[in-house]
Amino acid sequence: MKRIAWVGVLGIVALALSFGMSAAGKSYQFTGTVKANDGGVLTVEKSAKETWTFSTNKDTKGTAKVGDKVTVHYTMVAAEIEAKATAPTAAKKRSK
Repeated sequence: MKRIAWVGVLGIVALALSFGMSAAGKSYQFTGTVKANDGGVLTVEKSAKETWTFSTNKDTKGTAKVGDKVTVHYTMVAAEIEAKATAPTAAKKRSK
């Protein structure tokens, strides 16, 4: 009976962890050649017209040197949201 209880608890914990990871947001990838890696800023060039810059920190896994071909896994996280009230639309004005 205790064994069944432990298996159930482990199943619930595993389910909770997997839900927490999937709720963290969508993950994206960018592949290219490292052009610069300077103190927390990684610059990766995919083509002559497409170069992206990524911020890195102590939690970023892996390292890259200039010239290495890399795939960067990243998520989009909002740093700040500034909301402004919208002007009333014509439909709202007519209904009054």
